[in-house]
Amino acid sequence: MNNQNFMTTLLVDQTPEEVFNAIKNVRGWWSENIEGNTEQLNDEFLYHYEDVHISKIKLTEVIPNKKIVWHIISNSFKFTKDRHEWTGDQIIFEINRKDNQTELKFTQIGLTPEYECYDICSNAWTHYIQDSLKNLITTGKGEPTIQEEQNELEENFVKKWAAKSKHE
Repeated sequence: MNNQNFMTTLLVDQTPEEVFNAIKNVRGWWSENIEGNTEQLNDEFLYHYEDVHISKIKLTEVIPNKKIVWHIISNSFKFTKDRHEWTGDQIIFEINRKDNQTELKFTQIGLTPEYECYDICSNAWTHYIQDSLKNLITTGKGEPTIQEEQNELEENFVKKWAAKSKHE
């Protein structure tokens, strides 16, 4: 079936609370290039990687120790024909207790094999969830993309994009 949303699952020995807190620490496992808040319901943040990928994301559901949902308000890729893939997608983190372990199920609703970025994006998410987030949960140290030293051109791009996306 070709209409499968991307999903990956991991099991850890830590508590649901520890998993929940690690997920909210987006700078600790995904990227240090995050502007804005990433923990509370209705928080919005801007993610960017150089001028290649930029997203505005809103937390639309936060159930402590159980679930976090992100809504991709707007997105721009420099490497796809449809630069706005991901716009409108939902990213869901579901936390459940399984025997003596905690299961984290990550799903991006909308990221399907039909997306041009599917291979790149699914591989990236697999790394960030299975390696970086898992390490943050289990050892206290993730492997996020490090903070960029923005040159003036990149800084202006991010500022312009952030201002433009406020009006969407």
